[in-house]
Amino acid sequence: MKRIGLGLFIVVFLLSCGNKKTKIDPFAPFTSMVDSVTHKADTLQQVEVKEEPKPMEADESFDDFIYSYASDNALQRQRTKFPLPYYNVNTPSKIEEEHWKHDYLFTQQNYYTLLFDDEEELDLVGDTAQTSVQVEWILLKTRMVKKYYFERIKGAWMLEAINLRHMEQDENGNEDFVGFYALFVTDSLYQSRHIREPLEYITIDPDDEFSILETTLDLNQWYAFRPILPVDKLSNINYGQQNKDDSNTKILKVNGIDNGYSNIFYFRRHGGKWELYKYEDTSM
Repeated sequence: MKRIGLGLFIVVFLLSCGNKKTKIDPFAPFTSMVDSVTHKADTLQQVEVKEEPKPMEADESFDDFIYSYASDNALQRQRTKFPLPYYNVNTPSKIEEEHWKHDYLFTQQNYYTLLFDDEEELDLVGDTAQTSVQVEWILLKTRMVKKYYFERIKGAWMLEAINLRHMEQDENGNEDFVGFYALFVTDSLYQSRHIREPLEYITIDPDDEFSILETTLDLNQWYAFRPILPVDKLSNINYGQQNKDDSNTKILKVNGIDNGYSNIFYFRRHGGKWELYKYEDTSM
């Protein structure tokens, strides 16, 4: 009887141990690893979604956006695609975020300028349907153009690239506008020879601020009325205007920043030479 009891005890013990072994999941380590990877992927996806720029009210108008972009360092970094492609003439490179320096563009001036080929293009300003706009610096002394490429992606404006290049020369030997303008604003004698007489003049009627007065100026009156024009560089926001190098007409619009200043200068190339033929001052 003792031997049978001992044998029964051993059988029960072995069965008990066998039951415990069946509770071990052989796929547990693999399942844990998959869960860990899935969790990390979900976390990364959440970070990417969180960091994606969201449209704001200023995105509706590029003019509103670009002022906010240039003024706000945090917004500028958020709305710049890093590493940012940068083309220095023929040398491509990329700017990492840690090497980016805040770019105030034209906001540290009290004005900015715009260039157009004809009056119809003036209507492009403020068009909310635009999805691609370029901001330019035209450096008069070095004849270089620095262009910032902005794209509206999912409703949010982003800086996508910067390109620095030399301005093209007129292959037909005609006087190009930038070369003409650089002399026009720095040489009074040259300026006097390139003003149409009489000069068309449009301004606000001094007797009625809601009316426009159209008249003319002679050369002496021009020098009495003329405003200060940018000398070293011109800014330009390209909303879609052509700005062709071979265009025989150019319009320079000077807008004040928060000061009501508004001047427009109309130039045309006649006989291969540029001249100022109309001046508009509607400053408030």
